[in-house]
Amino acid sequence: MEAGFSSGHYLRNYHGKCENPHGHNYKVRVTLAGKELDSSGLLLDFRLLKQVLKPTIDRIDHQMLNDLAPFTGLNPSAENIARYFYDETSRQLAGMTDGRVRVKDCTIWETDTTTATYSE
Repeated sequence: MEAGFSSGHYLRNYHGKCENPHGHNYKVRVTLAGKELDSSGLLLDFRLLKQVLKPTIDRIDHQMLNDLAPFTGLNPSAENIARYFYDETSRQLAGMTDGRVRVKDCTIWETDTTTATYSE
């Protein structure tokens, strides 16, 4: 499932244009995995995945990421944003599905041609 959000950020300990505050229209893709389907033949209803993603997106949409935990100390790179979505989505799905569904990976697009993917 893919969703979008707009946020600002700047990179710490970086020398170049991205050390200055700037923004992106991000896209996030969350890919799920599991060994068993539910009684309807679904791994997870897409409606439920939208509900899982909504609080995370709402929290960072139209915000300066550097001002929000965990990015007050963690550099808000595309790689760390992908990990943030992976962690938040994994935590919510573990409780919702009793571990039946897990996050396979999360990909963040900063632009149409620049992406970062996080998986464990």
